Amino acid sequence: MSESDQSLPPTVSTPAVPAAGELRWTDYAVLVVDDEAGMRSFLERALGARGCTVAAADSAEAGAALLAQQHFDAVVLDIALPGKPGIAWLRELRESGFSGDVVLITAFADMETAIDALRAGASDFILKPFRVDQILNSLQRCFERARLARENFILRREVAGLSGEVDGVVGRSPAMQQLCALIKRVAPTPATVLILGESGVGKEVAARALHQMSARAERPFVPVNCAAVTPELIESELFGHVKGAFTGATENRHGLFYYANGGTLFLDELGELPLALQTKLLRVLEEKRIRPVGSAKEVPVDVRVVAATNRDLRTEVAAGRFRQDLYYRLEVMTLTIPPLRQRPDDVPLLAAHFNVQLSQRLGLPPLVFGEEALRRLAAYAWPGNVRELRNLIERSLILGHLPLAPEASGGAADALPVSLAEVEKRHILAVLAACGGNKSRAAELLGVSRKTVERKCAEWGEALE
Repeated sequence: MSESDQSLPPTVSTPAVPAAGELRWTDYAVLVVDDEAGMRSFLERALGARGCTVAAADSAEAGAALLAQQHFDAVVLDIALPGKPGIAWLRELRESGFSGDVVLITAFADMETAIDALRAGASDFILKPFRVDQILNSLQRCFERARLARENFILRREVAGLSGEVDGVVGRSPAMQQLCALIKRVAPTPATVLILGESGVGKEVAARALHQMSARAERPFVPVNCAAVTPELIESELFGHVKGAFTGATENRHGLFYYANGGTLFLDELGELPLALQTKLLRVLEEKRIRPVGSAKEVPVDVRVVAATNRDLRTEVAAGRFRQDLYYRLEVMTLTIPPLRQRPDDVPLLAAHFNVQLSQRLGLPPLVFGEEALRRLAAYAWPGNVRELRNLIERSLILGHLPLAPEASGGAADALPVSLAEVEKRHILAVLAACGGNKSRAAELLGVSRKTVERKCAEWGEALE
C-alpha cells in the first residue's frame, strides 16, 4: 500500500456538504482515474455512498475508453499515471471537446505543477493525502456548476420565446379527451413520439405534457424549432461542435442533446430538417450516441425525443424530401391534434383559460364575455388555431375589449371602426392604467422610452403623473 493510501481513513465519513435537496448526487456520474488500487477503491466507496454513478480506470488509455462509452459529469484524475501523465491527457480531453470538470489529485506537486494543471483546464487541484470531505466538496462545486449551466441555458431559451406558456392540454371535446387519454398512456413509456397537427394547435403543449407525466419530469425539457435555425447551423445546434470545426467555431460548444441529457428534446417542425441531418438523427435514435461537429469521438446520450410537424410526412417521403426509414422510426407512436375549427366546444374553455392566465401575467383586469361574444368566438374558423385565439385574448386584455368579432362564416372578421392611432392610444393608456400611471414602468412594458410615453400623453392631453 502506498504512503497516500495509508493516510486514508478505513471507513467513509459523511462530510458537511449542502443538503441533498439542493443537489441530487444520483443525477451525476464521476470517472476516477488513478493507478493506485487503494485510492480507486476509496474514492468509489466515498462517491458511491453519496449516490452518484462511479467508474474507475488505472490509466489515461483506460479512462478514455470509458469516456467513449458513457457520459461523465466530472473526472477525478491523478497526475502521476503510467504511460500518459494526467496533465497531458487533460490537455487532450479539452482539445477533443470534453467540457466536464476535472479534479486533479497528486501526492507530489509544486506551484509550477499546479499552474500547469489549471492552464490545462483543471477545475480543482487537491494534494494527497486529503480528507474525504475535500474531494466531495470539490465535486459538489463541479456538479453545481453543471446544474447551473444547464438551468441557465434552458432559462435563456424560454426567455427568448422558444417555449410555450400553457400549463397543460385544455379541452373537453371528445377528440381532446381521447388525446389526453393517449398522452397519459404513452408518457410513462420510453417511446419516441411524433405529434402531428396544423400550426398553432398546441403541439409543444402536448410535448410538455408527455415530459411532465414521464419519469424524466425532473430533468430538462429542451424545445427547438428546426425551421428557425439555418440549415448550416442546425447540426451544431443539435450536436454541438469542437473548436475549429468551421469558420467562427472559436471554442467548444455543447449542443441541445447535451443539455437535454436525462430529459426530453422536443424537435418542432421536424419536416424542415435537411436530408443529410435526418440520416444523423436516425442514427442517434438507434444508437443513443451523438458526434459533435468536427469531433472524431461519439458521446453517449440519454434523451427522449418528441418530434412534431405540420407537414404530411407521407407526402414528404413520396416526394423524396423526408427519409422513409426515419419516418417509420418516428411513427411508432403518433399523436394527432385536431385543428380548433373541428372542436368549437373547446373555444369558450380555451378563451376562459387564456383570460385568467394572461390577465394575471399582464396585471390587467380579466375580460367579461357575454353569450353573444362566446357564440361568435365558437363559430369562427380560427385559421391560426389556438395560437390565434390566445393572441386575440391578449390583445383584448390590453385594449380592454374585443378588438375583433369573428364572423360565423369562418373567413373574415369585423374590425371595430377605429384608426391605427386610436388603437395605439387605447393600448398605451390601458398599460398606463395597469401601472397606476407610472410612466417609467409603462414605458418598460411597452418597449419604448419614457419620453415617448410623455410625448404621447401630451398630444392626447392626458393629465398623468
